Amino acid sequence: MSDQTRLADFLPYLLSVTSNAVSDRIADEYRARFGLKIPEWRVMAVLGDAGPQTQRDLVGATRMDKVAVNRACKVLEDRGLIERSPNASDGRSHHLELTAAGQGIHGEIMPIALAMERKLFAPLSASERLAFKNLLAQIHNQAAAQGE
Repeated sequence: MSDQTRLADFLPYLLSVTSNAVSDRIADEYRARFGLKIPEWRVMAVLGDAGPQTQRDLVGATRMDKVAVNRACKVLEDRGLIERSPNASDGRSHHLELTAAGQGIHGEIMPIALAMERKLFAPLSASERLAFKNLLAQIHNQAAAQGE
């Protein structure tokens, strides 16, 4: 048996292209309605979920590189959707948080994203969705452990 495999059978590839397809489908909605690109929405989603974060925190939470996070934050700040405040525990960084306008858009997008999730995962039963979630968590944990 060969160590060669078809790309279409390589699980990391399938995971990546599937993730991109799902992300792109959802992003089409909030790009059309709110003018947000994927990195900008990811930053807003984390801030809306977790509250104020530093850019370093956002890099870890979004799994995007720091240049992409920096660009997204700049766009969001220029649009008045996030604001910076001093970080009392580290004078070299700032906390970023959603403004009232940013919270408003976040509140409008989340129902859209959740509706898209329901549509995209409709072919799976509730137990299959739960199993899929658990499998993804296991793979994520294994990948994180391998990186240590």
